[in-house]
Amino acid sequence: MALSAEPRPPITIGIVAGETSGDLLGSQLIVALRKLLPQAQFAGIGGPRMEAAGMEVWFPLEKLAVRGYVEVLRHFAEIIGIRRQLKQRFAKSKPALFIGIDAPDFNLALEAYLKGIGIPTVHYVSPAIWMWRRERLPKIRRAVSKMLTLFPFEEPLYKDAGVDASFVGHPLIEMLEAVPHGRAAREQLKLSPSVPIFTLMPGSRRSEIEHMADLFIAAARLIVRQLPKAQFLVPLATRETRDLFEAALYRRDAPELPLTIMFGHAHEAMAASDVVLVASGTATLEAALLGRPMVIAYRMPAASYWLLKGKGYLPYYGLPNILCGKFVVPEFIQDDATADNLAQAMLNLYRDADVRDRLERKFAELRRSLGDGSATLAATAVMSVLEHGHALRG
Repeated sequence: MALSAEPRPPITIGIVAGETSGDLLGSQLIVALRKLLPQAQFAGIGGPRMEAAGMEVWFPLEKLAVRGYVEVLRHFAEIIGIRRQLKQRFAKSKPALFIGIDAPDFNLALEAYLKGIGIPTVHYVSPAIWMWRRERLPKIRRAVSKMLTLFPFEEPLYKDAGVDASFVGHPLIEMLEAVPHGRAAREQLKLSPSVPIFTLMPGSRRSEIEHMADLFIAAARLIVRQLPKAQFLVPLATRETRDLFEAALYRRDAPELPLTIMFGHAHEAMAASDVVLVASGTATLEAALLGRPMVIAYRMPAASYWLLKGKGYLPYYGLPNILCGKFVVPEFIQDDATADNLAQAMLNLYRDADVRDRLERKFAELRRSLGDGSATLAATAVMSVLEHGHALRG
């Protein structure tokens, strides 16, 4: 009679993601880790994708999805309270490992505490030390057992500073392979192949919609005056951001705009468009990897902007420009982000086929430079930390 294999004891991994892009990365990492470690259990802060992947969500990630000094100060007491509760729960449950996904201002302090009580820590997605606040490197070294980087030039920066780091590639590379392009994308969304299509990406956070929605709507109105057949797609990630954008449409008295609000499907919307208008952030890289011409815009509260201004090392805000090392797509930040500027830049890109072709070639080069990004590589790096910490037995 064959003996049944003895079930392995569960291994708990703490995990905290602070925004929509982190929810996506976290869900992919959980799935990949479960293939290597079927008995793994996950708990902490996450979004709907991470919860669907099997994570126990103690707090929704929207609690951390605030940007800018002023916004953080407004929610400071609640955020500090959440971190205090996490410290207490993790200190009591003693997970085998903690993974902080992005959200460095929140996660690095939590990671430092957990590492100090003997829990190995992994930080997934490097803070942009190559862009600003390089003085954080000593803090990162104290807080992080291993840093997982998305861009190849980040790994040596950390190793030179004494931080164990691994380049794991960008998961978007693998994820975007299945997205249809051009005419196929339009057919999937039931869009005409001949009309001008513009995708508006005002952001994934409440604060971003509040600062960008009216601006993007005003720019769309100016475009329609010159291209009466133009159509606009607005993919939004949550019910809250959709409600906020619809409120902006009502406030701007813009029912006549040929505009379709979509729940999700951001990649398909970008792939189907002639030009994308996008708030600075991960979506700029998504548009580039899809080969789409874009205009980057960003506004934040004036106080936050002036506190941040002058602290950066680079003249760029958008990831495509940062990774290419020059302005390959136009950026309009703060006071320069006007409806006139955005509409004119979008029309210029739409009308200049040569520029669009050059951008597509440049973005193809960028895509190749980022390797074969895979959550499997990230999961393998996490496993190495677990094994090094003797967290796995037998």
